[in-house]
Amino acid sequence: MAEASYWKNACEQIEYRTLLARKWLAHRAPREAQPRRHVFVGGMQRSGTNMLMDLIERSMQTDVFHERDPRAFDNYIMRDPDVIRSLINQSRAPHFVIKCLCELDRLPALMDEFTPSKGLWIVREYRDAVNSALVSFSRFTQQVERVAKGQADGEWFAGGMSDETKRLVRELWHADMNEATAGALIWYFRNLLYFQMALDRDPRVKLLSYEALVTQPAKECEQVFDFLGLPFSPFITSKVFASSISKKNPPPVADEVARLCDDLMQRFSAVRNAHG
Repeated sequence: MAEASYWKNACEQIEYRTLLARKWLAHRAPREAQPRRHVFVGGMQRSGTNMLMDLIERSMQTDVFHERDPRAFDNYIMRDPDVIRSLINQSRAPHFVIKCLCELDRLPALMDEFTPSKGLWIVREYRDAVNSALVSFSRFTQQVERVAKGQADGEWFAGGMSDETKRLVRELWHADMNEATAGALIWYFRNLLYFQMALDRDPRVKLLSYEALVTQPAKECEQVFDFLGLPFSPFITSKVFASSISKKNPPPVADEVARLCDDLMQRFSAVRNAHG
């Protein structure tokens, strides 16, 4: 089993590096005189942004910057706009694509600064997102406590929070809050920014469902590529699978926080339904 996994990862690395080499060669050709298109990929951590970035990176027309790329990020935080603009100027691809997770509250400002721009906001069902986050991260209760005690100013996870949201966090916080409940509460107030910033009415932003993307990859991804002005081919989604949906038992999220998350999921579903 370990040997099979090793060779699978090795083959994937070879394929990825081959793709990047092909793109590098393609981007050496003179680019047509047209405005650069900028794409910001946003969403809560563990909501499928990595998968979405990988799909977009399979296009020959994109230059993609993941949050692990030190050229564009410092410890997962996007570098100053002047640095990003320098990367844009150096890029020869018609579409410059960059992660926007810790900067969710700045998404409208970033799209205003780098024009023309499009934004993608992907949402994953909160139980699966929390389960995944509990494996990869920690200190959710500490982060919620800092918000509740007014000690999170300047922290990315508290960026853009309204006074009403801060009040809600203060009301919900208690010393015995478990990690799953704290993670779900962070999922809630970070995704709530989508509505607080009126992105449901911003034609530059497309809302995506993680579950829809992995269960209907060709249909959903083709719509995404059409929105971005990119050509689509079956190659793009050839490695998308739905095995991560409801893979684990639901996390132990407190009822009052679960209700908030359920209500927010319904609001997202309504937006998706309204936009077809």
